[in-house]
Amino acid sequence: MTAMSAPASSSNRPFLNRRLAPFGTTIFAEMSALASSTGSINLGQGFPDTDGPAEIAEAAVRAIRDGRGNQYPPGPGVPELRTAIAAHQQRFYGLGYDPDTEVLVTAGATEAIAAALLALLEPGDEVIALEPFYDSYAACIAMAGAVRVPLTLRAPDFRPDLDALRDAVTPRTRLLLLNTPHNPTGTVLTPAELAAIAELAVERDLLVVTDEVYEHLVFEGGHTPLASFPGMRERTVTISSAGKTFSFTGWKVGWITAPPALVSAVRSAKQFLTYVSSGPFQYAVAEALALPDSYYDGFRADLAAKRDLLADGLADAGFEVFRPQGTYFITTDVSPLGEKDGLAFCRALPARCGVVAIPNQVFYDDKSAGATQVRWAFCKRTDVLQEAVNRLRQL
Repeated sequence: MTAMSAPASSSNRPFLNRRLAPFGTTIFAEMSALASSTGSINLGQGFPDTDGPAEIAEAAVRAIRDGRGNQYPPGPGVPELRTAIAAHQQRFYGLGYDPDTEVLVTAGATEAIAAALLALLEPGDEVIALEPFYDSYAACIAMAGAVRVPLTLRAPDFRPDLDALRDAVTPRTRLLLLNTPHNPTGTVLTPAELAAIAELAVERDLLVVTDEVYEHLVFEGGHTPLASFPGMRERTVTISSAGKTFSFTGWKVGWITAPPALVSAVRSAKQFLTYVSSGPFQYAVAEALALPDSYYDGFRADLAAKRDLLADGLADAGFEVFRPQGTYFITTDVSPLGEKDGLAFCRALPARCGVVAIPNQVFYDDKSAGATQVRWAFCKRTDVLQEAVNRLRQL
């Protein structure tokens, strides 16, 4: 064998587990690399380009200097953070959770999703998820050996078809995986929709995992946790994180709240993933969760203004714009520009006008449903968004 030749498999079997073979490199890595190589404005990946509150950053520095969290923190998370998470759920939603038995800190919401699905699913179980779905959902369902069953949200309103949801439930359905506020469409499930989903879950004895990381980014109305509906607290794993709410996405501090038996199950999987993480940052996030209402209100108002700036600019550039009710993202349709393929459009866009976006079709099993949709992130500085709007006028 020469030094450059690849190692051979004695069975000629591919090295990558076949469950993960369809996933490969994420679209985010591809588009971020394209943004870097072309010097384009990156409105693809959902991370802010400014840091969160200075006092929270200072709290992390203080924790490091004081030696808090520099070694392995407790497996469930530091007590201060678990207490703060429980207080947050009580403060905003009137939901009571025991910080010692009903809260688990994770390495961001992504690990929480992975640990929950790996813990709660057996091979062959069916999982119903809202489509388009955040890309880690499909990968984690596959790693668990389960089967994903999409419930497609369709333009222009992206509302769930509750009759189709009921029809999708079979004797093999184990779990509903919900995301509200919803990435990438920005849909926020209404109390009536959530009540119908809750009724179905109780009737069919289904577990539910809810991804609520954008809970504080609802621009009209408010966020209602599914766990607050009758019969749902005991069957729901609620997931959230600090990254989106406080603009420290690199800290990777997430959590679940659930009844003790579900927390114990998820922790059994989580301990063999990261075991623990983000020690000093956990203390800082505990302080962040106690920030006054004025922080949450101001943060939401700032993002709403950015949403409107970018949405108006995209409409002026010729896109059909589906103005989101929440999250960091705007979905558009490129058909009015004479385009038929969102992926091809996104790959060509940096050369055309120096902006990067994400094609929604990568979030669908039904590629035709999202073929002409493109997602844009507006969690950027106002001057960056204005420059992106100016560049998009070239279209």
